[in-house]
Amino acid sequence: MPEKLIVICGPTATGKTRLGVALAQRLDGEVVSADSMQVYRDMAIGTARPTAEEMAGVPHHMVGTVDPRENYSVARYVQEATGCVEDILRRGKRPILVGGTGLYIDGLCRGENYAGFQPDSGLRQALQARARAEGLDALWRALEEVDPETAARLHPHDEKRILRALEVWQATGKTISQHDRESRQRPPRYEKVAIALTYRDRQALYDRIDQRVDQMVARGLVEEVRGLLAAGVPLTGTAMQAIGYKELARALTQGGDVAAAIEEVKRRSRQYAKRQLSWFRRDPGTKWILLEKEQDFSSVIQDSTDYLREKGLP
Repeated sequence: MPEKLIVICGPTATGKTRLGVALAQRLDGEVVSADSMQVYRDMAIGTARPTAEEMAGVPHHMVGTVDPRENYSVARYVQEATGCVEDILRRGKRPILVGGTGLYIDGLCRGENYAGFQPDSGLRQALQARARAEGLDALWRALEEVDPETAARLHPHDEKRILRALEVWQATGKTISQHDRESRQRPPRYEKVAIALTYRDRQALYDRIDQRVDQMVARGLVEEVRGLLAAGVPLTGTAMQAIGYKELARALTQGGDVAAAIEEVKRRSRQYAKRQLSWFRRDPGTKWILLEKEQDFSSVIQDSTDYLREKGLP
């Protein structure tokens, strides 16, 4: 039987970090982040990386470990995060996976194997150059030829996923669709015990997201993006595709309106939350906790603890 792995997921700005820390304190656990952008150093504000105070002494892994000049990938995440989970288990602790990047969570729990895939091979840069020269539509059509199944699932303007799908195919000789089929035929590496948080009222979620963006700006998000640009982080790099960084970097380098960019960050963050909800709702085994606008969070912690006990977790 695979080891059970607690997963705290859901859209942005719903209290996942707070719940993960509280459960880690109760279960003698450690947190493994499942956030595709919190892995980067020097990007604490815009990724809502937990502060030392928020971590409350609980060890956090996969946070601030990667230079923002590097292109990161789900393949590398699965490899490195699996090492963290296994180390925690060997030490007799309880790993708790916390984050909103569904692709990373599913890849880790399933035990995806991207054999032969080297994310730093230069393929990503070559594909980005081709996208700039020929347009993203050309790359989407190229993907449609080699992997029509994946192309049908992606929006023709979803640059990040189109590039990743072509990159995996060129590097491994297998499409992402084939990788997915093969992984579904294997037993999962971990049995996912997932708890998802969201607000009962969608507008309350959107209001919370807008408030968080305002808080990020007040804490120095614009200055953080300026610092990354000054340090030579490329606009085309993976790190600069993060919501909040991409919009502000464009405004700062092209003489745009920073205030308008901040409003765009809010809009894109709300859109991202909708995609996260769609992703996590695909799994019928996920336990959803619906938050009220004024939430007594102690009840969320207790409900989560009770659910984990039902699942055989102390």
